[in-house]
Amino acid sequence: MSKSVIIVLNCGSSSIKFAVFEAASPLPRKPLWNGKVQGIGGPAPDFGETGVQPFAIELGAEHPYRDALRIIRERITARLEGRPVAAIAHRVVHGGSKYFESTRIDAGVLRDLRSYVPLAPLHQPFALEAIEILLRERPDIVQIACFDTGFHHSLPKVEQILPLPYEWWQRGVRRYGFHGLSYAYMATALAERHGDRARGRTIVAHLGSGASLCGMQQLQSMATTMGFSALDGLMMGTRTGALDPGAVLYLMEIEKLTLQEVGHLLYHDSGLLGVSGISSEPRVILRHVRDSGEAGERARIALDLFVRRIVREIGSLVAALGGLDMLVFTAGIGEHSEEIRGRVCTDLAWLGLGLDDQANAAHAPVISSADSRVLVGVEPTNEEWVAARDTVRLLAHS
Repeated sequence: MSKSVIIVLNCGSSSIKFAVFEAASPLPRKPLWNGKVQGIGGPAPDFGETGVQPFAIELGAEHPYRDALRIIRERITARLEGRPVAAIAHRVVHGGSKYFESTRIDAGVLRDLRSYVPLAPLHQPFALEAIEILLRERPDIVQIACFDTGFHHSLPKVEQILPLPYEWWQRGVRRYGFHGLSYAYMATALAERHGDRARGRTIVAHLGSGASLCGMQQLQSMATTMGFSALDGLMMGTRTGALDPGAVLYLMEIEKLTLQEVGHLLYHDSGLLGVSGISSEPRVILRHVRDSGEAGERARIALDLFVRRIVREIGSLVAALGGLDMLVFTAGIGEHSEEIRGRVCTDLAWLGLGLDDQANAAHAPVISSADSRVLVGVEPTNEEWVAARDTVRLLAHS
């Protein structure tokens, strides 16, 4: 086992990220190497990995995803130089109401996971396509599904149930929560860095192209902003976040948008991109906030709305937790945007939260001031390591 490796795949609609870990105990936090294929389905896909500059690749028009997986397998095989693959772990966004713990995949599990595609249409189909291809072409390799909904299994029922007729709860229409692999890593990393303080009332802000908050106590999920789907909660790069369902009914009944058109609008054309008309990324929008005219106005309101929604949702989680001891930023925006962190913290000063501007500019692990009642931190996430860790544990007990 010490010489074998764990491969972690994180499959999206236009990219496949991978990381290769040595299957050792304890599991190293840093992979042996990682990389990704991006631009799948587009005009200029490329491949990049640790130590190698990204380079253009060709993917067939008929099966671009299968071709991308083949390229990843070939590159990994070449670098392994004969080292065996102990297992392949997949980030699977939705485990439904049945799967919470990481699970070895067989035909029955795969059939169940297909039924959850409508709950996570942006992510679930692509992870399952990779699993199916590998089951067919490499049935000798163990595959493990690691669920983004799993960490939120600890949510109290009052946080899971939706205000619909009760039979819909019984049929699985409930709040699940997402970004669970990221929050699981935070539960480990924050305890290591901050000790018992992390076991108090902690809110983690996972701010990336997808964004959510998780309120934790004793390092367990007690409340979160994403719910039945990954559309709920915070405003995101291209997704609406929480939206009055009456607006959706209006778009369909009065504006005559089809179900497919509404789905595309909510998932792909809204959020920061939709409001700004510029980009889904705050760092790009920030370049335009001083522009005159409509472009500048839309840039400013997009960022104002993004921050306002974060602040309002943090307020709701503070109420659910009964106070706040620690606020931690993670993921692409959370880890790298001092501007967004600073604006959020300024608007939360009423909590007794103070910011150290120099520490914030340096992306330090602790960015709160010495007199702040709330500890504010920045912690890089490591979803791939969580998937690899769970896989090693499963293999050890199989």
